[in-house]
Amino acid sequence: MSDGKNGLTYAQAGVDIDAGNRMVDQIKPLVRSTRRAGADSEIGGFGGLFDLKAAGFTDPILVAANDGVGTKLKIAIEAGKHDTIGIDLVAMCVNDIVVQGAEPLFFLDYFATGKLDPDQGVAIVKGIAEGCKQAGCALIGGETAEMPGMYQEKDYDLAGFAVGAAERGQLLPADDIVEGDVLLGLSSSGVHSNGYSLVRRIVAQSGLSWAEAAPFADGLTLAEALLEPTRIYVKSLLKAIRETHGIKALAHITGGGFPDNIPRVLPEDFSAELDLEAIDVPPVFSWLAKTGGVTPEEMMRTFNCGIGMIAVVAAGQAAQVAAVLQEAGETVTPIGRIVPRRDAGVIYRGKLSL
Repeated sequence: MSDGKNGLTYAQAGVDIDAGNRMVDQIKPLVRSTRRAGADSEIGGFGGLFDLKAAGFTDPILVAANDGVGTKLKIAIEAGKHDTIGIDLVAMCVNDIVVQGAEPLFFLDYFATGKLDPDQGVAIVKGIAEGCKQAGCALIGGETAEMPGMYQEKDYDLAGFAVGAAERGQLLPADDIVEGDVLLGLSSSGVHSNGYSLVRRIVAQSGLSWAEAAPFADGLTLAEALLEPTRIYVKSLLKAIRETHGIKALAHITGGGFPDNIPRVLPEDFSAELDLEAIDVPPVFSWLAKTGGVTPEEMMRTFNCGIGMIAVVAAGQAAQVAAVLQEAGETVTPIGRIVPRRDAGVIYRGKLSL
């Protein structure tokens, strides 16, 4: 056996197991705060557990989604603000689950970095836990990977995985979408978590630093304004689905914007006709369009432009569904209707107020 005089350690190779263990100890209370029916075990095992029966399901269909945060992470890293990016990670997964009529049940994260900073890691998990609480799902596990040589020391990446469930026969989209159904738009909280490669290019072109005042948001730095977390629509949508039974389909407006995401939930013989003048475009999008010289068409296929979720609702139930959503805290605007299929899956009327 070696006498150890010239033996290398894992820490000398750049991986600090003790730092990882300290981080796990610090995040246990955060994870515990997300407990819900069906998930009450501690993290630390080789796999996370969930009891569907304890969660109240009798004949469930599981719905899974995974996602990341994209280059919005670069702003968090460069600005040194890590406490909300985890909300984005959860949002991008659970919003995709609820659009299928399913309730998000549990979440797992993957956090990879070049050099583990336990304080940074705890801040990130704090955001993940907050996102899980907003969505009503449990954080039942995750993975922290310290990979020197793969990432620069301050860089990190995030991925998330969520699982939800719906009783058999209750998944969306429904099969009864017809001409005249109304499109209800739910307001976004801002840029959400897509299009940030273009956002960062526009910011670089503007010459502004992350610490400077945001031209479109009073009292916030540019980084703070652009790191506004993605809105999580889960609880309000589940309430509307269960209380009204009036939502036929939901479209999460992420990468690809209106023209790519809305047709995904419509039958092939229908199009969505959008009244662009009904959309109240937040100032951040006007600033991005003007500063970057981005055309309205490019804005609508890259960003949500103020509408983070769209519900397809029977005309006779639109007012009822909108009222339930508004009572749950959403800002809801009728923005269009379902029409017979034309050349495109989305047809625009009017102009976007950029």
